[in-house]
Amino acid sequence: MNQVNGDSKLNSLLAEGKESEFYAQLLGEVTAICLSLGIIDEQRIEHNFAKLWLPLALNLAQASQELERTFIQGVLGGQGTGKTTLCIILKLILNDLGFSVATLSIDDLYLTYEERQALQAKNSQLIWRGPPGTHNIEDGIRVINQCLKQDDLVEIALPRFDKSQHSGAGDRIEPQIVPKPDILLFEGWFVGVRPIAESFFDNPPAPIITAEDKQFAVDCNRRLQAYLPLWDQLDSLVILYPEDYRLSLEWRNRAEQIMIATKGTGMTDEEISRFVEYFWKALHPDLFIKPLTKTADMVVEIKSNRSLGEIYNPHN
Repeated sequence: MNQVNGDSKLNSLLAEGKESEFYAQLLGEVTAICLSLGIIDEQRIEHNFAKLWLPLALNLAQASQELERTFIQGVLGGQGTGKTTLCIILKLILNDLGFSVATLSIDDLYLTYEERQALQAKNSQLIWRGPPGTHNIEDGIRVINQCLKQDDLVEIALPRFDKSQHSGAGDRIEPQIVPKPDILLFEGWFVGVRPIAESFFDNPPAPIITAEDKQFAVDCNRRLQAYLPLWDQLDSLVILYPEDYRLSLEWRNRAEQIMIATKGTGMTDEEISRFVEYFWKALHPDLFIKPLTKTADMVVEIKSNRSLGEIYNPHN
């Protein structure tokens, strides 16, 4: 589809909303991809489309046009909040409007298997990939710098990570080569998270309990400093914020039960609890995510049943 058609759709949707001739067509395409992802409640799909997915896509389209360069959109969300689904649907809508979109996950920036093995040998607390310090930050900065170049013909080498390698420990794979996009969606569980005062760890919330837990939390907080040059490149930050951060444990348990039912293997409830609590100990949501809900560009509340709650801009 050419950009002229895309502009026509964009202008029609902005001016007419649900009355636009393109609204039903886009909703149909989004519904189809949702069904393929296992999201089968069509009433909820239509609600999410009208309340979040389409308005955010239209905002990104306008912002990209105004900047006349790649727009860098951060998406922050914990396990089960729907950040991957959001990025898939935004990409679909924006492509239909004539905008090219690339997606980068913080997970794609993980250090190689060998590098993480060496890191764990030095620091036994880094038992899983994920916390600050387990990523190649320079790769993320390189990708964004390439996106911001004036040369429209530049190609971007997007890092990619395969979580299935090395019996689930994961490893880097060949990068994905893409043309410079109009919009880069950069998503992850702590994208945009900044260091806090160490006094917050004098009396931290559970599950940061032992002296070892506190030291791990302090170390992760200090390592966040190295990520600031990456976060500073974000043009906007959207937070998918569960009404209770502990819901991520419930959502992860459900996902694991489905995987066990379909594939016959998965983590036990005890293993899942240890895994999820590990991330709460690294960057506790109440300490690190909650403050961002007052400074982000958009906050999307996620209810316990994963429906959308309030959507707001803290600056307004």
